[in-house]
Amino acid sequence: MSTIELAGARPFTYRFDPATSALVVIDMQRDFIEPGGFGASLGNDVTRLQAIVPTVRRLLDAWRATGGLIVHTREAHARDLSDCPPSKRLRGTPSLRIGDAGPMGRILVTGEPGSQIVAELAPAPGEVVIDKPGKGMFHATGLDSLLHAQGITHLVFTGVTTEVCVQTSMREANDRGYECLLIEDGTESYFPEFKAATLAMITAQGAIVGWVADSAELIGALAR
Repeated sequence: MSTIELAGARPFTYRFDPATSALVVIDMQRDFIEPGGFGASLGNDVTRLQAIVPTVRRLLDAWRATGGLIVHTREAHARDLSDCPPSKRLRGTPSLRIGDAGPMGRILVTGEPGSQIVAELAPAPGEVVIDKPGKGMFHATGLDSLLHAQGITHLVFTGVTTEVCVQTSMREANDRGYECLLIEDGTESYFPEFKAATLAMITAQGAIVGWVADSAELIGALAR
């Protein structure tokens, strides 16, 4: 497959070669998307995040059909919380903090049921799964080396939440030289105004962080 052009991308056409690109699915975990998890413990309406699951699944199916690289991330900490600083764990007033026991096991702890990716988006054999202790996908993960070894230059982002882990990961990627695209209907926030602001910041000043496009255009282009 040769270079693909998404003319509908903002702020201008996004070009990529699937052979040197990866689809990134950020933190589509039960702890953020299902009732009883960390997102709900913060008082958020998790149904907003649940709504993008079918779109992300369609994107996964389309990308898998090309044989391209797929990266899934999970925000998850060591069982002893040695990689979770107090500045993170003690922030805010959730009903359950990171490491506390909840309905789906300990909150955001590696290996617990709540830290797993929702069943509809479960990684397929051979797909990369990264447990990250921070908001960004490059912090303390070794992902940059893995992507370089695969010859990856472009990253297509989906997942949650738009303004926190997705945006942080995109900014980290931009600093490392990757050309980044965010799929607008494949990402979501508990707060619609935060999502809108993030999309505006990403595409401002000539794609200062990256591009934004719709899933339908990407899926259609991949199918051609």
